[in-house]
Amino acid sequence: MANEMGLFTSGVAIPAHILKKELSETTKALIGTSDARRIAIRGNIFRLYVGGQEVAKNDERAMNVIVAASAPKTSRQYFGGVYQEGSTSAPDCWSSDGDHPSPTIESPKHSNCAQCPMNISGSGQGTSKGCRYMHRLAVLLENDISGDIYELALPATSIFGKGENGKMPLFQYVRQVASYGVDITSVVTELRFDTDSTTPKMVFRAIRALTEDEMETVLEKGASVEATQAITTNFGSNRKDATPAPAVNKKPALAAPVAVEEDGDEPVVREKKPVAKVADPADLESTLAEWAD
Repeated sequence: MANEMGLFTSGVAIPAHILKKELSETTKALIGTSDARRIAIRGNIFRLYVGGQEVAKNDERAMNVIVAASAPKTSRQYFGGVYQEGSTSAPDCWSSDGDHPSPTIESPKHSNCAQCPMNISGSGQGTSKGCRYMHRLAVLLENDISGDIYELALPATSIFGKGENGKMPLFQYVRQVASYGVDITSVVTELRFDTDSTTPKMVFRAIRALTEDEMETVLEKGASVEATQAITTNFGSNRKDATPAPAVNKKPALAAPVAVEEDGDEPVVREKKPVAKVADPADLESTLAEWAD
C-alpha cells in the first residue's frame, strides 16, 4: 500500500501489520470527542446528534436501548437568564456529583449545591429552581448493539418520582429490575415519552433479556473510552481546565438511587432502606413478558 498520507518521513508504504480496521482506545482518547454521539429528547422527538450536528430524528414515541454505563452520580447545571431549549452553550455553573460545583468553574454560585441560592424554588422560571438535575447514561441502540455508544442526558422529571402501570422514571425502574437480581445492563429498555407531560419526560420499562453474546458486547462497550466520555459532565467553555473522566467499572451500574426520591419537583434525601429481597429468578421471564405487554 502506498504511503499516500505521507505518514513516515521516509515515504515508504505503511506496513500492513500496523493498519487497523478500528482504532485503539488510546488513539480514540487522544483524538477527542469531535464525533461524539448523543440522543436528545427535544420537542418530544428523539434526535440523534453527531459532533454537535443533528443527523437524524425519530418521530416514534418509543425507542429501545441498552444502558451500557451510567454517571456515578446525578449532576446539576445552572444557566443564567432564560435557557433556550436545544442550546449548546455551556452552563454558568455545574456540578458533576450534585453536591459541589466543579473545580473548573471560574465563578461558582456557591460552594455547596444544597445551600446555593439557585437551589431554591423560584430561583428559576416561575416556581422552579434555577439549578436543574441531570443524569447521564451511555446507551446502545437495540438494533445496533455492536455499534456506537450514545450519550443520553435525562432531566429531573425523567429521573425521580414514581410511575404506574409498569412505566416508571429512571431510578424507580432500575430498582424494579434490580429487585429480581438483574443488572440494568442486561436487559433491553424501552424509552417512551410521557404524553401527559407538558415538558419532555421519559418513562422506562424492560422489554426483554439480552442473549449471552449481547451481554458480552454490552460489557465491552460499557468499559470503552466512548462510554466514559458519554457519562462525563464536561463542558467546552467556562472552565479553567478539563474535567477528569470518572472511572468506568468493568460491570457498570447506576449509582444507587435508594436514598433519593422526588416530592413534586423537589428531590429529597430519605433514610436508606434495606436492600429489597431478590425475587425468584424463575419469575423473571414471566415478569419481563408482562412489562412488555
